[in-house]
Amino acid sequence: MRLRLLLLLAVCGAAAGAAARTLSLRGRWRIRSGNGSLELPGDVPGCVHTALLQQNLIQDPYYRFNDLNYRWISLDNWTYSKEFKIPFDISKWQKVNLIFEGVDTVTKVLLNDVTIGETDNMFKRYSFDVTNVVRDVNSIELRFQSPVLYAAQQSKAHTRYEVPPDCPPLVQKGECHVNFIRKEQCSFGWDWGPSFPTQGIWKDVRVEAYNLCQLNYFTFSPIYDARAQEWNLEIESSFDVVSSKPVYGHVMVALPKLQTQQTQGIELQPGERVVELFVKINKNISVETWWPHGHGNQTGYNMTILFELDGGLSIEKSAKVYFRTVELIEEPIKGSPGLSFYFKINGLPIFLKGSNWIPADSFQDRVTSDLLRLLLQSAVDANMNTLRVWGGGVYEQDEFYELCDELGIMVWQDFMFACALYPAGQGFLDSVRAEVAYQARRLKSHPSIITWSGNNENEAALMMNWYGIHISDLPTYINDYVTLYVKNIREIVLTADKTRPFITSSPTNGAESVAEGWVSHNPYDKHFGDVHFYDYISDCWNWKIFPKARFVSEYGYQSWPSFSTLEKISSEEDWSCGSRFSLHRQHHADGNTEMLLQAGLHFKLPQSKDPLRSFKDTIYLTQVMQAQCVKTQTEFYRRSRSQVVHGEGHTMGALYWQLNDIWQAPSWASLEYGGKWKMLHYFARHFFAPLLPVGFENQDVFFIYGVSDLRSECNVTLTVRLHAWSSLEPLCSRRTRRLVMKAGKATLLYKEPVPRLLKTCGTCTRQRCVVSFHLSAAGQLLSPTNYHFLSSLKEAVGLHKAHITAVISQRGDTFVFDLETSAVAPFVWLDVGNIPGRFSDNGFLMTGKTRTVLFYPWKPTSKSELERSFQVTSLTDIY
Repeated sequence: MRLRLLLLLAVCGAAAGAAARTLSLRGRWRIRSGNGSLELPGDVPGCVHTALLQQNLIQDPYYRFNDLNYRWISLDNWTYSKEFKIPFDISKWQKVNLIFEGVDTVTKVLLNDVTIGETDNMFKRYSFDVTNVVRDVNSIELRFQSPVLYAAQQSKAHTRYEVPPDCPPLVQKGECHVNFIRKEQCSFGWDWGPSFPTQGIWKDVRVEAYNLCQLNYFTFSPIYDARAQEWNLEIESSFDVVSSKPVYGHVMVALPKLQTQQTQGIELQPGERVVELFVKINKNISVETWWPHGHGNQTGYNMTILFELDGGLSIEKSAKVYFRTVELIEEPIKGSPGLSFYFKINGLPIFLKGSNWIPADSFQDRVTSDLLRLLLQSAVDANMNTLRVWGGGVYEQDEFYELCDELGIMVWQDFMFACALYPAGQGFLDSVRAEVAYQARRLKSHPSIITWSGNNENEAALMMNWYGIHISDLPTYINDYVTLYVKNIREIVLTADKTRPFITSSPTNGAESVAEGWVSHNPYDKHFGDVHFYDYISDCWNWKIFPKARFVSEYGYQSWPSFSTLEKISSEEDWSCGSRFSLHRQHHADGNTEMLLQAGLHFKLPQSKDPLRSFKDTIYLTQVMQAQCVKTQTEFYRRSRSQVVHGEGHTMGALYWQLNDIWQAPSWASLEYGGKWKMLHYFARHFFAPLLPVGFENQDVFFIYGVSDLRSECNVTLTVRLHAWSSLEPLCSRRTRRLVMKAGKATLLYKEPVPRLLKTCGTCTRQRCVVSFHLSAAGQLLSPTNYHFLSSLKEAVGLHKAHITAVISQRGDTFVFDLETSAVAPFVWLDVGNIPGRFSDNGFLMTGKTRTVLFYPWKPTSKSELERSFQVTSLTDIY
């Protein structure tokens, strides 16, 4: 033993036992344009656009028409460079790596004028061995190639056949061939966002020096053994062993709160080595599971892992471990053809309610911790339990998933492929394989991620022939599709992660698509999988237009963001509905017309001759329309969870499009750029409530269903009221006997023909009255107060112009708005301009004389500031 120890000491040298040394290269770099005419400092992480903005060389890229004015930035080839000194003796280290966590996107990397590698994938981590190149004083250079020009070159080089689409629709004002570059797909333009194909070092960069060996990564998966009824942990650790001889030692894993500790010996042979550990959790200790928001706690356990290796080398890591199981249930449904499609968490079927997440900014370095928390907290505050990270953006930063773990937000994680066919050449596939392996490894320990999805809408694009492919060429494209998503992405994901399901696309028919050779002849079949649904022309108040599907992962309507959000990036001449700016900002064909067409079905359109007033009124009305449309649709999906009608139903998910905005423009979002809540988001707080009464009509009969997301049944009383538009006192009110609402079900609570309902209330007609209803127990409100319009509001009789006043007072950090109205007021909208924060409720129907609403500021403000900024609008104000 003594001889072996002496031998090891000789091998290791004096510094062998020392921990690896790391030098971060974050901070100030130099950025140079292609011809050298422009040179400026820029921050890393960052990009060229934000560097130019910080030096006042450009305006805010989001201002007015700057997405077009600044196209030249993306078309140039920029160079990032930096000189740096190594603060330790480089000669004492066996291996030195230069590591990039994220490069955007196509570069040649030089260290001390020696080319050490290239990058071509924004979503990969790059590690370059620079042991023989690095010196005490160094110069580093990243020569970027324009992503737009690179994508065009790659497309041109793909000579055997086209891979559509070539370019986005003209209305999107974007760039072409984005499917040929592994970069944020929406950065070339989308129907809700601008085209800003960025260049830069968008994540961390560092130099790492080590002897003996270095831990490259460690990742883990909690596994539940149902037979033994116990939890285990599978831990995978990857080492780079640079010693010429094996490295011995042991590893200790400890989870103190679970009284679990395990030690085992390890032997690391030279080269890249993976150590797999299987840790049994102490069976005598009760393990608390992680639950989605609204279903339980998000309990996590601290874990430390300590490697003690030869030569005194000690490597310690810590992590939070959460225990939960997830199953995707696709099984026959009684009375229905097809299969179910729903998720069980810890064995409990859960209705997924939420939205779709897109990048929070075109420039990722502007997506701060505070912004992420604000947006994700807003999702939770609206009673959401799920977000789908959409496949045309980015795999989000670690903090996004950590916050989702903490807040109980389930994540449907797409891989970054969207609305396009993709090449399946070997170079492209190799790059994708490295990307997927890295991302699966990075993310799989997060309990919030409940499913992987191969792409957004590409099965539908292929099989519904969005791009006009000739029928004889279809087998070629199907083969490319299966090669990319099944034989590569799926294979890698299922090898790396056995704890959650993988679906090839969204929408998809799930098991049916698999049975049809991974692509289904009708990917929108309501009897299988998930569907996406958009219809801007049909009347959104008519629930019969919506698909009674198993799961609806995209649906929605556009609206304009508030004037205070638009004002910052526009000028006075832009503030009208027909302005060049209003047309330019709309990236969805006929979007501005469609919003007004839909609004015009049930509301009088703004009448003012003053362009600014008309613009503000139109903004308000589009938000009313959007909120009401998505409310009607979501409530239809929620009440369909327990129903099968004509073989359709058993709906177990509603994720509307979309949660957040990437810039200030009309879009489907419920949160404006920066986080301000639109009316839709306030409505979402109600229509996603854990207990909700849902009212609707069918053939002149009025129904109310009680929808419950609770885990136990409850007794409720339903109160139904009729209000006249002309009176602040309810005309009549009735309460049911005590009703039982079953856990996790939609239950019919009330049914009455509309004529009989109106007859019991004297002077009521469809045009004169509105119905409200709520659930209570022992006098306590258990649900939001919901309502049902008996006619279009443009036909409402007795509506008066409401004069609404507010008295504002302060209570701790919260502000109280005591409102008083002179008349019944639909869609009361409280606005405090640019003061960041949210109200406890907004966009509501005010049927009583007074109402109290709270305002929660996100930054310190004052009563006087709120009084100066406060404005209130209700529906009749725009006539």
